[in-house]
Amino acid sequence: MSIDITDITLLDDHHACSVQELVDVSGLSAEDVALLVEHGVIVPVAPPPQPPEFYLRYIVIAKTARRLRDDFELDSDGWLLALTLMRRLDETETELAVVKAQLARYVGAVL
Repeated sequence: MSIDITDITLLDDHHACSVQELVDVSGLSAEDVALLVEHGVIVPVAPPPQPPEFYLRYIVIAKTARRLRDDFELDSDGWLLALTLMRRLDETETELAVVKAQLARYVGAVL
């Protein structure tokens, strides 16, 4: 198996994609993407009246939404709730890692 370098896309906050590209890659509908925006799960790069564009990292979230919808047969309320809880869990884990690092520095300084 070989990987052509042109097949690699970095999912970052430096590049953006259109709503249509997000729809094409994720398998969601434009209405589903609008729900993600409405509930603050994904945020456009620039506010209206600019045409909505999204950082490429949101592709992962959109694909997760589609998998939740399809694999667990969730309605929009269900997959939106699941995504919100997953985001909160990620934020909590990040905060915990910061506190652990600060504690380790404090304990190291005391000893």
